[in-house]
Amino acid sequence: MTRVADLVERLQAAHQRTAQTPMFNPVFQLSLDISRQIEAGELTLADVAGLVAELECDALQSRASRLRRLVEPASAPVALASMVAQDTDFAEFSDRWQNPQLHAVFTAHPTFLMTPAQSDAVAQAAGQEGEIGPSVCVPGTDRPDITLPYEHDRALRAMANAQDARDTIVHRLLSHAQQQWPDKWHEFDALPFRLATWVGYDMDGRTDIKWHTSITFRLQEKAKRLERFAANLKKIDEQHPLLATLHGAIDYTQARCDDFAQELVDPADLSAAADRLTADDPNKLLSLTPIIEALESEARDAGGERAVALRTLAASMRADGLGMGWIHFRVNSSQLHNAIRSRLPEGQQIDVASRGALATLRQMLAEVRPLRSNFAALAIESSSAIRQFLAMAQILHHIDADTPIRMLIAECEQPATVLAALYFARLFGIADKVDVSPLFETESALEHGGRFLDALMQEEAYTDYARQRGRVCIQTGFSDAGRFVGQIPASLAIERLQGRLANAMEANGLTDTAALIFDTHGESMGRGAHPTSMADRLEWPLSPWARRRFVRAGIRLEPEVSFQGGDGYLFFATPELALATLTRIAELRPAQTDVDAAIDPFYRRTDLSLDFYRAIKEDQRDHLESKTYSRAITAFGLGMLNETGSRKSRRQSDLSADRDMSLRQIRAIPHNAILQQLGYPVNVIAGFGSAAEGNYEDLGALLASSARGRQMVRLVRAANALASIKTVAAYGELFNSAYWASRTYRGTEAALAPACEALAGYLTKDDRAGVFRRLTSRLRVDALKLHRLLSHVPDEAPMEGREHVRREIGVLQALRLALLQHMFLKAVSIPAFSRANDISRDDVLEMVFTLRIEDALQQLRRAYPAQVATLADYAVAEPGDYPDGDNEGYAAIHRDYIDPIETAHALNLRIGAAIAHQFGAHG
Repeated sequence: MTRVADLVERLQAAHQRTAQTPMFNPVFQLSLDISRQIEAGELTLADVAGLVAELECDALQSRASRLRRLVEPASAPVALASMVAQDTDFAEFSDRWQNPQLHAVFTAHPTFLMTPAQSDAVAQAAGQEGEIGPSVCVPGTDRPDITLPYEHDRALRAMANAQDARDTIVHRLLSHAQQQWPDKWHEFDALPFRLATWVGYDMDGRTDIKWHTSITFRLQEKAKRLERFAANLKKIDEQHPLLATLHGAIDYTQARCDDFAQELVDPADLSAAADRLTADDPNKLLSLTPIIEALESEARDAGGERAVALRTLAASMRADGLGMGWIHFRVNSSQLHNAIRSRLPEGQQIDVASRGALATLRQMLAEVRPLRSNFAALAIESSSAIRQFLAMAQILHHIDADTPIRMLIAECEQPATVLAALYFARLFGIADKVDVSPLFETESALEHGGRFLDALMQEEAYTDYARQRGRVCIQTGFSDAGRFVGQIPASLAIERLQGRLANAMEANGLTDTAALIFDTHGESMGRGAHPTSMADRLEWPLSPWARRRFVRAGIRLEPEVSFQGGDGYLFFATPELALATLTRIAELRPAQTDVDAAIDPFYRRTDLSLDFYRAIKEDQRDHLESKTYSRAITAFGLGMLNETGSRKSRRQSDLSADRDMSLRQIRAIPHNAILQQLGYPVNVIAGFGSAAEGNYEDLGALLASSARGRQMVRLVRAANALASIKTVAAYGELFNSAYWASRTYRGTEAALAPACEALAGYLTKDDRAGVFRRLTSRLRVDALKLHRLLSHVPDEAPMEGREHVRREIGVLQALRLALLQHMFLKAVSIPAFSRANDISRDDVLEMVFTLRIEDALQQLRRAYPAQVATLADYAVAEPGDYPDGDNEGYAAIHRDYIDPIETAHALNLRIGAAIAHQFGAHG
């Protein structure tokens, strides 16, 4: 079996055997067949690399096809022209396009799975017409170091394409308005999209982002945006007088950026850099308002295409300010709690969950007086939360005075936390430019979020502040919520929270402010991205039901979503894809809805839907709290995953801790990525079938008749199309002592007998085989019930090429299982070495079993150092007879054991990337 086609055929034949032998595992059997070829020397690791390369190619083609299907770039220009011409009434036209249909936030979530060359190839293939061929098959071997500056650069590239796409849309809108309403079009201020980023500003859980990093990044963004403004103005008029203003500001900003990019350890160096930034300077451009007014005034006199071009440029300035977009800082609620305690009167303590805390903070807000701050205060501040407010103050005072800044509060479960943030905003005189936004993502926050919002909206200090800012901001998190309660219960709980926000705003007289809802989801099914269409993608986090709650209350809705890391940036990787993405979003009008639409049966039949929701949630909670599930998911640690971000997922250094590793120690992205790699998206599928037990027909009928219900079914079917319980079971067999003892039992593979016997002996005390069996048994029972339920719901969107994709994923999994067996056999065959640095041979074996391969290789190389010198390197006069052998030293151990383990692990990681591509995203 040296071709992928051979492996697919063998797997397909093996699947037929399950009809006669239900417990037969075709994936593991294929892995055993491959393993025997590898150990017999009939299939080299180089041959396996060739098979993996072919499967990688198919996976990248699948990734490009998926992207093309979502945004349909070929037809986007025609769709844009048609969409712009739809409105014939000026008031309706203005109402649709003068407020953002969507805020797009470019985050640095660790999903940089593809190399830049691979991303470019996938994007180019997706953006072109015709068959997606082998041009997309770029090797992923030259992986860059994924640092924070790398992520920032990739974000700015994507945002630049998004800006250009928005300019194209705005230009079309202004041209249409100029032709249709020549006497009114200057009253129209187009703002279809806003852009933002938190790359370099999100400090929640990170110690590697310093305050001067944020200042430097903001200066970089300012310089880049000014350069782009100047380039666009030069296209209009190479001699335009405002070019001198922009070029002077560019040079000044770049010089200040260079100042802060240095190591400012010495207080004298920091003082000098700060003084240059804070001093008055004719080129220190802090507001674009005069330039915007000048451009729009000129446009009124110019007419024709020049007027449209000038107003397009002015619109981009109004949208982004002096940066590539708005920026989001983020702090954890516990950091704010610690900070506010430092401002309490001496000896006073508060419990943020108490009513007394609210009373105390009301008084503090009433009495607070703004304090001046400077870079020296910022440099010496020890509180993480206060440091962020000080950094925001310096940005607003000395870099961009106009553009608002978002302050996101993670794990925010008490109204007092929001008031604490508002206190610091007032303390440093920036409350008029900072939007405080609580994040709801934990089970507790979602469950009690309605009462939280009711209480917050009753605080006069907050409602006055919200009216001043013109908006109420909240953030919902689909990644952690989906991990804790399952993706479907999380989405329904978030939907309910959104409805409660509309109620609270209406009840407390805030209908004159906008509701900005930042739904933070990733690009995978397990983290909130519905995969079947752009319409589903937009409606899943903010449903038509939730939108109608705001519209009927007379509240303007501002939806905001995230495009996370390398996966999210793909939508904006080329100008064509960026235009297609924004066009498809604008077509779907996510900020608007049909207020007269009939109520969806899912919300009317709460006698069925509420119990259904609770039962799914309970099933998901049982998994999360189950030691069986936790042990299975952490069985291989994070060893199947590539490094995909600057925020590292730390491995446990204590081997005994690996066995008891909690799922709460693994962040949402690696947790979801592990589920993909093991072959079953538990957080999407589990419980959906069991929740219908005893009521299949009624629930099936409800889901089939409900738009929201059918959307859930499409998500579950999309995940189930790629899922394989047999694959999950196959991973458990790696730890089955009986398998290793039986592999050579009948005299086959005699050369492996000592290694297999050693593995069998070692694994007799291992619990993972039993853990996987228990998990797969539970998943299988749930899957049977899911099959019964889905038989009552028509399949609206069957996956194209479903069986081919499933077989290719099966082959990838079998190859990986064979490689893991190869690594296990090599590791157990390495000659014994003496214990050193509290690391024994058994410890190294456990490192290999949990795929801590780099750690294992480090220990093995320490035990068996490679010989770096030979006798021939020394020109000594005295003759000698020793060494009298071949003088290989430990070279044979490196060649026969250490190097093959390293090579096999590299292939394991490549397989992981290919599987992620078939799922459509990393994590």
